[in-house]
Amino acid sequence: MMTMDAQRVLETALICAQQPLSVRELRALFDDAIGADTIKELLAELQMQWAQRGLELVQVASGWRFQSRPDMRDFLDRLHPEKPPRYSRAVLEILAIIAYRQPVTRGDIEEVRGVTVNSLVLKQLEDRGWVEVIGHRETVGRPALLATTRQFLDDLGLQSLDQLPELDSAFSRGPADAYTEPQAEVPFEPLEISETNQEPVGNA
Repeated sequence: MMTMDAQRVLETALICAQQPLSVRELRALFDDAIGADTIKELLAELQMQWAQRGLELVQVASGWRFQSRPDMRDFLDRLHPEKPPRYSRAVLEILAIIAYRQPVTRGDIEEVRGVTVNSLVLKQLEDRGWVEVIGHRETVGRPALLATTRQFLDDLGLQSLDQLPELDSAFSRGPADAYTEPQAEVPFEPLEISETNQEPVGNA
């Protein structure tokens, strides 16, 4: 297959996909007749071709996808003016603890925050697809070990946990010093945390 034709196939699949596509999945488009290195080269070329357009081709934890550029967000929001989901500050703090210290148990989280963790908070994070149980600690009661998911990284536009922002100094101080139980609700817009991650594109 000609390079131009292969790029068109990749481009079409990525634009139509509802989720990021891995290199392995993209190879399946060609019945594995094209190697992984060639696929990556074609993806890099596609990135360059779309460099001056409203969409960009990016790599996240689950694979590759097209998404809108940051400077397009204000315009796109006019089509969908509904407000994003709102999460309490407690939810965001617990998510941050899991993200930076994973795998952690509920007890670990309570030790850092100095307050009891509400089970509904953990369920909210699990339902959102950001947190999951990956095992159990071999200790009394075998508490569940919590970690973030690929979906969490995808929603932040990250390829790996190494790309998370550096820890705030307050977070690293330890138990009760770091957190108190706040009551105020604050907005959390995962697609705006990282400027590299905007509205994913897909019509399939």
